[in-house]
Amino acid sequence: MATSLHQLKSNKSQILGNLGALLCVSMWGVSFVSTKVLLNAGMQPVEIYIYRFALAYLIILCMKHKKMFSNSWRDEGLLMLCGLLAGSIYFLAENFALRYTLVSNVSLLTSTSPLITAMLVGALYKSDRPGAGMITGSLVAFLGVACVIFNSSFNLEINPLGDMLSLAAAFSWALYSLILKRVNANYDVWFITRKTFFYGVLTALPFISVEPPKFTPLELFQHTEVIGNILFLGLGASLLSYILWAETVKRMGAVKANNYMYFQPIITLVVSALLLGEHVSLIGYTGCALILIGLWLGDYLTRRAKMKG
Repeated sequence: MATSLHQLKSNKSQILGNLGALLCVSMWGVSFVSTKVLLNAGMQPVEIYIYRFALAYLIILCMKHKKMFSNSWRDEGLLMLCGLLAGSIYFLAENFALRYTLVSNVSLLTSTSPLITAMLVGALYKSDRPGAGMITGSLVAFLGVACVIFNSSFNLEINPLGDMLSLAAAFSWALYSLILKRVNANYDVWFITRKTFFYGVLTALPFISVEPPKFTPLELFQHTEVIGNILFLGLGASLLSYILWAETVKRMGAVKANNYMYFQPIITLVVSALLLGEHVSLIGYTGCALILIGLWLGDYLTRRAKMKG
C-alpha cells in the first residue's frame, strides 16, 4: 500500500514537471518573437534584458522578502552564478545574437543546451549519466530542430558573431541547470528565482555604458507595443517561467527537463507564422514531428531500460 502511494505521488510529480517544462518552453519560444519586436522598435539588447529582469525582481521581492541572504557565502556565490549564467550572459548573448543573425539560427543553436547539459552531467555525475535511450531521443529531436530551422530554405544567412553568441548562450544555460540542481536542495524556488533576477540585473548594469537605453521608463508607456512586450517578457517569460523551471528541474532532473528545450523552435515557428506571416513548409512540419518523436522516444527507452534493469 505504501509503495503504491509512493508511486502515485511520484507519477503526479512527473506529470506536473512535464506540464511545467512545456509551459516554460512555450513562453520562451514566444519570447524570441517578442524580443525581435522590441529590437525592431529600436530598443537596445541590454535595455530589453534589464527592463524584463528588473520588473520580475521587484514583483517577486514584494511577494517574498523575509529571507534576504542565503545560508553561507558559498551558496550566495552559487546564486550569483545562477544570475550571471541564466541572466546576464544568456540573455545578453541571445539578444545580441538576434541583432546580428537570423532568429532561426539563434533558435537552433540555443536549443543545443539539452545535449550540452547531458554531456556536462555525464562528465560530472556518474549516477546521472544519460543512458542510450535518452541520447537517442535527444539526437532524433535535435534532427527535428534542424528541420524546423531550415523550414524556409537551406540557404541560411550565416553571421559567425551571431552564431557564436547563440552557442555561448546555450552553454551558459547548461551550466545554470547544473548549478540549479545543487541549490535546489537547500532553498525554495522563490528564493532562488529572486536571487537569480537580482544578480542577473546587477551583473548586466556595466553594459549600459556601452549601449545607453533608448527609452526612459516613462517613455515606455507611450508605446503600447513596447510596454506590452516588456510586460510579457518580465511577468511571463521571466517571473513565472523561472519559478516553474526551478520546480521542474527539482522534479525531473536537469537532463530530462532540458530536453523540453527542443519544443522552443516549434513554438517560435508557429508564433512567427501567425504574427509575422512566415511560411511553414513541409520540412517545418516534419521537424515538429521529429521533435515530438524524439522526446517520446527518449522517455520510452529510458523507462524500458529501467524495467529491464
